[in-house]
Amino acid sequence: IRTVSRYYDDAAYIQAMKQHIEAYWAQNERGAKLMLSFHGIPQKHHEDGDPYPDECHHTAKLLAQALGLSEQEYIVSFPSQFGKSQWVKPSTQALFNELPKQGTTKLDVFCPGFMADCLETMEEIAIMGREQFHAAGGKEYRYIPCLNDPADWIAALAQLSRANLQGWI
Repeated sequence: IRTVSRYYDDAAYIQAMKQHIEAYWAQNERGAKLMLSFHGIPQKHHEDGDPYPDECHHTAKLLAQALGLSEQEYIVSFPSQFGKSQWVKPSTQALFNELPKQGTTKLDVFCPGFMADCLETMEEIAIMGREQFHAAGGKEYRYIPCLNDPADWIAALAQLSRANLQGWI
């Protein structure tokens, strides 16, 4: 069995997300801030050496650079916190409440850590997130669907697969 363990900084992945977001903005305008919401993990896992949060921040930085965004125009967050343990921050749900109070009333949200839309992205982020953001005073909320199946993303996945299938004995 061979797996692709990491592609957080893959150029084709970053390019596919860039093109996807730009196409969405071309059809739906653009908010004042782009939230890049990755899946959350317990803080203890990160402290014990899991590089995932650092990789998320690196992906976000590469994507923001590709989109020409300043540090003030995007924010990284982590949803799905549950249980008693501390989870990596900032919390997506907390930011839905805080951002309108800080002056961000037009928010776009994209989930780079999810290859395709699922119940979590649709229910927790697209539906409940919109309701929470509006209840906190936000005016415009745009959920940008996950990459799903555009041709450039499928080509990037194929290239990742080919690269990771090489070197068999």
